[in-house]
Amino acid sequence: MQDFAAIDFELANKEKTSICSIGLVVVRGGQIVDTFYSLIKPFPNIYPWFYTRVHGINRKMTEQSPLFPEAWKQIVPKIEGLPLVAHDKTIEETCLKQTFAHYRMKYPKYQFYCTLIASQQKLTDEMVENHRLPTVAKYCGYDLTNRHNALADAEACAAIAMKLL
Repeated sequence: MQDFAAIDFELANKEKTSICSIGLVVVRGGQIVDTFYSLIKPFPNIYPWFYTRVHGINRKMTEQSPLFPEAWKQIVPKIEGLPLVAHDKTIEETCLKQTFAHYRMKYPKYQFYCTLIASQQKLTDEMVENHRLPTVAKYCGYDLTNRHNALADAEACAAIAMKLL
């Protein structure tokens, strides 16, 4: 796969509409040509301590951040005509669809590919100990040291996609 956009969301809480950050990596011709990161004021804007512990984002950090539709307007021109790629697309696609529905935005039926499924199909237990994002990214040559930062996770996903898709 030469042209795609790798995407990752972090959530403020268990609600799939609670996107509190977005990371995006645009790949064209097999090269990263653009990146995007934004904090988002989530809905609901509630942060249980264990979510903040995982990604380091809290309510105070996102209180003045754009709502999802405002941030998404910046992403749309970057991803036009591109499929989206995520590590465990089920989660990212569900978040995207539910957030679009919450804000009554028309969902454009993005084509999603999954690097988790690709790794499960192409990498044996002898090659990787598990199929988690950091493990597969390392196998593909990307050192994911800033795990649960949406942009770093999207970069790791892009590295995997360039090797396995």
